Amino acid sequence: MLAKYLAQIIVMGVQVVGRAFARALRQEFAASRAAADARGRAGHQSAAASNLSGLSLQEAQQILNISKLSREEIQKNFDHLFKVNDKSVGGSFYLQSKVVRAKERLDEELKIQAQDENERRQKPKT
Repeated sequence: MLAKYLAQIIVMGVQVVGRAFARALRQEFAASRAAADARGRAGHQSAAASNLSGLSLQEAQQILNISKLSREEIQKNFDHLFKVNDKSVGGSFYLQSKVVRAKERLDEELKIQAQDENERRQKPKT
């Protein structure tokens, strides 16, 4: 008799946990889909650029110590870090190459943003 009640309690507990897990999973999928839709096409291009360069946008910003994307700030920090890490002055070729890759990644992101801006301007307002 006790075993029957214990089995029923276990089955009910598993059902409750299973339903809660399924509901959480559905909510996560919905949130993920909404975030992907919000990013739109630029998110796909940015992800592709990250795959090609091997650096994410955040990594590139950290390497060049950039808080927001500004062509002048990127160039200024790139020039400084490139010179400091030059092998002829005792720098590291590895770090210098990381600086170059970071600049390439940030330049690609600026290009994507400019394309998106042009597309938004060209769309007729309804």
